[in-house]
Amino acid sequence: MRAAVTAHSKYTISDIDPRLYGSFIEHLGRAVYTGIYEPDHATADESGMRKDVIELVKELNVPIVRYPGGNFVSAYNWEDGIGPKESRPTRLDLAWHTCESNQVGIHEFADWCTSANTEMMLAVNLGSRGLDEARNFLEYVNHSGGSEWSDKRIANGRSEPWDVKLWCLGNEMDGPWQIGHKTADEYGRLAHETAKAMRAFDSSLELVVCGSSNAHMPTYPEWEATVLDHTYNEVDYISLHMYFENRAKNTANYLSRSIELDNYIGTVAGVIDYVKAKKRSSKNVYISFDEWNVWYHSKERDKATLAGANGWPHAPALLEDDYNFEDVLQVGCILNTFINRADVVKIACLAQLINVIAPIMTIPGGPAWRQTIFYPYYFASVYGRGTALKLMVDSPTYKVDDLGDVPYLDVSAVHDADKKTVTFFIVNRHGTETLDLDASLLEFGILRVIDDQVVAHSDLNITNTADKPDNVVPRAVTGSSIVDGKLSAKIAPLSYRMIRLQV
Repeated sequence: MRAAVTAHSKYTISDIDPRLYGSFIEHLGRAVYTGIYEPDHATADESGMRKDVIELVKELNVPIVRYPGGNFVSAYNWEDGIGPKESRPTRLDLAWHTCESNQVGIHEFADWCTSANTEMMLAVNLGSRGLDEARNFLEYVNHSGGSEWSDKRIANGRSEPWDVKLWCLGNEMDGPWQIGHKTADEYGRLAHETAKAMRAFDSSLELVVCGSSNAHMPTYPEWEATVLDHTYNEVDYISLHMYFENRAKNTANYLSRSIELDNYIGTVAGVIDYVKAKKRSSKNVYISFDEWNVWYHSKERDKATLAGANGWPHAPALLEDDYNFEDVLQVGCILNTFINRADVVKIACLAQLINVIAPIMTIPGGPAWRQTIFYPYYFASVYGRGTALKLMVDSPTYKVDDLGDVPYLDVSAVHDADKKTVTFFIVNRHGTETLDLDASLLEFGILRVIDDQVVAHSDLNITNTADKPDNVVPRAVTGSSIVDGKLSAKIAPLSYRMIRLQV
């Protein structure tokens, strides 16, 4: 089975915003407590943060982390997480039927971000609260001093503002499950007024308005049209969310879902263009895909806690998907889709980062390790910086009922002009056949292969565990070659491949 790709140095999609490789930490399950924060752990720093986790996050080169939610934010009082820890209240979290100790708040999280070499992407509560609390939070975080809330921050030990630029105006407000769920008109009006107030403080802020929670919501895509009609000239991004699952254990169908993702992005991009034209606006609004991942492995075992059968536990194990090798392929296809849509998707957040549907897992008092999906995320984040190339792809296909023809070859390519590299990210969706790949690279000059990594395994269901963290790991391979500007490689069935070329 053969596939052909053509890349030209002048045919590009867009420069990639580094925040395309962001992530997410919510006060949910063990993401925070025994995830990033465990004061009694052997590796804990002076702030109680696990240094073993910090090192793994730094390895991923995560540019931004969205915080504090997620569904959690829609009933969260940010003031509960400031001041002396012994005075902070314990609250019942209605989103996940747990209790929140508030031992980690904005100060602790900001310090952790500094240690992990990442930036904050903060969300305000537009569910149970509104405009006033949002502007107070912004003042606390970003004002230098001389006002009530900035002076409280200074009194709480932080003299300089954090100067956070990226703010989410609530979370999934289209969802009936959301505390403070609103209609598109109700939310659009509130988001407009909140954005207006926040911009009155600082016109350079980047604001994200809530889009649809998924492409199957009954209000989609009318929700986007209505919300943007209210907010277009006040915001910079509209958020989208999508999770992937394979309950039917149909690998071919599962790996086709990135086509559905691409269609979702395309539809919302069309709505953005429609509202821009309707408003006669000269500005562009982009997509922040700030929740995405595989999520289905843990749903059955979480039902009791989420239904309240276990009372109100603090930091229980929730949404702890044990990712298998098959999920590596899915995450690779998702990341390829974002790279190939880098003209409209500027921000994306893998949900989440630690323990909760996450590439990094921990045991309380024990080790941290890399789940299988760590690796495609790592390769894209570290080597996918630069300019996305517009590829011409000729690949055999297979039929999927609701999507039509799906190519066996899923591929993206990034040109890093500063490092003089071209990097291909490749997934072979075929279950049994090798893909003989020929990629023609035009107007790049002399090329040579400098790195060739594959993630593959004979067992789709194999996972990485604390005892066996290296069941699924990348390995360097040989066999790819360049002759007369053409890259040739054999892509094994159901495998993920990264090939880097020096230009």
